[in-house]
Amino acid sequence: MSAPRVACLGECMIELSRRADGNTTVGFGGDTLNTAVYLARLGIATDYVTALGDDPESDAMVAAWNREGVGTTHVARLPGRVPGLYMILTDANGERRFLYWRDQAPARELFLLPGADALMAALEGYDLLYLSGISLAIWGAEGRAKLLPLLDRLRARGGLVAFDTNWRPRLWAGKEAAAEAYEAMFSRTDILLAGSTELDEIFGWGEEQAVMDQLAARKVPEIVLKLEPPAARLRVEGEETLVPARKVPKVVDTTAAGDSFAAGYLAARLVGKAPPASAEAAHRLASLVVQHRGAIIPKEVTAGITA
Repeated sequence: MSAPRVACLGECMIELSRRADGNTTVGFGGDTLNTAVYLARLGIATDYVTALGDDPESDAMVAAWNREGVGTTHVARLPGRVPGLYMILTDANGERRFLYWRDQAPARELFLLPGADALMAALEGYDLLYLSGISLAIWGAEGRAKLLPLLDRLRARGGLVAFDTNWRPRLWAGKEAAAEAYEAMFSRTDILLAGSTELDEIFGWGEEQAVMDQLAARKVPEIVLKLEPPAARLRVEGEETLVPARKVPKVVDTTAAGDSFAAGYLAARLVGKAPPASAEAAHRLASLVVQHRGAIIPKEVTAGITA
């Protein structure tokens, strides 16, 4: 059996992180890109699918992904364009908020570019496609109309779709638009990584049990419900399991906690681990990430960790 091939779809931006000493560090980040990097570090063959400009920062991004072992064959480059930018602000408890400059980011046009048909044909050949609520938002209704048939074709031939609900209200025209897009994804998702509070905010479903019941009613095959305090509640083939998160000495920065959790979970599932063991692996990776600043932590910290 050949090794599974994953494509992560979305947007990477220039990341500015304000440090406690007042200095600012520059890096790259984006939810699905973060997951792609951590999947690659876990030994999963992973490509990143997005659109960038032809500027030096875009060049630096592609070079950095290649150094991480992330494939960039399907990274479109748009002449005269530049990627989006965001700043991370963290409080004393490590919780973060974001400021964005991304309205003209080329990733928004991924499925509307001249090579989009060839891209979608190539994506049908992957074993798993991973995207998020942020991905859905930036592509808009026109881009989502191209995406959904692609997911149907992929699943018809036996491929899997993993979807992280990652909710950013300011990217949507309103909750109704988001709810419609999420509903369309639920029926096309094999592995759902969902935030309980996120879905309550979008749909008004209520507390944890009500959210799980709503997702189960939509017949999502594998549900990973992320809870606060940190834990994962799984529902697979009608069986539910609660897997608590690991305690860490000090949370420094929660940026990419969910993205690394997704990578840990998906990597473990792709190599055949059961859902509870996969959630434990996901917590293990996320517990390392939250003890360091920035979305992509130093590579030596994750050295030796495999799926």
